[in-house]
Amino acid sequence: MTLSPPLDDAWLVVPLFNEEAVVEGVLRAAREVFPHVVCVDDASTDASAARAEAAGAVVVRHPFNLGQGAALQTGMRYVLEATDAAYLVTFDADGQHRVEDAAAMVQRAHDEDLAVVFGSRFLDDRTRPGRVKKVVLKAAVWLTNQQTGLRLTDAHNGLRVIRRDAAAALDLRQNRMAHATEIVLQLGRTGLPWAEHPVHVLYTDYSRAKGQSLMNSVNILIDTLMK
Repeated sequence: MTLSPPLDDAWLVVPLFNEEAVVEGVLRAAREVFPHVVCVDDASTDASAARAEAAGAVVVRHPFNLGQGAALQTGMRYVLEATDAAYLVTFDADGQHRVEDAAAMVQRAHDEDLAVVFGSRFLDDRTRPGRVKKVVLKAAVWLTNQQTGLRLTDAHNGLRVIRRDAAAALDLRQNRMAHATEIVLQLGRTGLPWAEHPVHVLYTDYSRAKGQSLMNSVNILIDTLMK
């Protein structure tokens, strides 16, 4: 079976915190392919939630800022309990992920009967994170692989496709960046089939201006070491 947009059997799960400048445009573009989107507003102090609703997303709100891991867990629980979606796609609100990559990953999960497809920016040379960021990310990947027993090339990429049965096995307790290692660990323990898929992560002027490019990588490494 060949899937074609719109992808009605997959829901985007989007953690959201203070992205009012870009989130509406990101979600409007995403919904051309993925009509079903749930955003978990992690107590934003700006108009992010309103912008997400204007773009047509379902918005679930945290009363307090709990961190990205908690936002993902809330979003996945919503999809599992409120819908009959076959796949969940974790997707960032800041414009760094490409919708076409997410769609290709869902297609691959379907065609190859995969429970998990991890996006990897290191399977080809399209993504240019910068030398220091790449070194930090590679160190975090090595640590994650040691902790989980899996052999990934990019263990902390936020773009993932997770089949419903695999998502039901997740119970994330790490709220900060260490949740990325926790996801890999818990999915690996299911024994379900998985693969990596090459993706192009876009480091935009917006994300660089917010300081996300390098600091997120450092936070990932610190949280992975402390996990």
